[in-house]
Amino acid sequence: MFIQTEATPNPDVIKFLPGKTVLETGTKQFASKDEGTASPLAEALFAIDGVSALFFGSDFLTVRRDPDSSKIWAELKPPILAAIMDFYSSGKPILNEIEAKTEIVYEGELGQIVAEIKDLLDTRVRPAVAQDGGDIEFDSFDMESGTLYLHMRGACAGCPSSSATLRQGVESLMKHYVPEVKQIEAVL
Repeated sequence: MFIQTEATPNPDVIKFLPGKTVLETGTKQFASKDEGTASPLAEALFAIDGVSALFFGSDFLTVRRDPDSSKIWAELKPPILAAIMDFYSSGKPILNEIEAKTEIVYEGELGQIVAEIKDLLDTRVRPAVAQDGGDIEFDSFDMESGTLYLHMRGACAGCPSSSATLRQGVESLMKHYVPEVKQIEAVL
């Protein structure tokens, strides 16, 4: 098995491409070791000293190095690569259970606006952000204030350039195509 790695704009995050499907649908973030119990792969990666967060996409995963750790990437990469290879040769499922997501249902004019926002995110924003090992997910939209709330995931969460990506890239795109959007806020 050959696993490629790519740097991301976030110096504490590296993108790993195992050449196999990671998640069939959606994305999954593991912000702590406790959250990692939902996945055998996440458990194996969190067992490595210096790993602080994980993000799984369709064909990649990102690993966040604890910025307070003395471990450097040259020390972390070999055990991470070994854990990924061991996982794929084990035949275990990526997730122990599939979570059911509950979504707010928007109706009428607000429903149309939210559908436009989600379509723009899915077709224009998320593919570009995934190239850098991250994801941006819709949280909610407040029609009264024109505020769009988005979750920054993977390499995007805590990235030094994420606020610029939100303001200059995503916010300007949304304002252009969906004039009801006045501002964007990141949700943790």
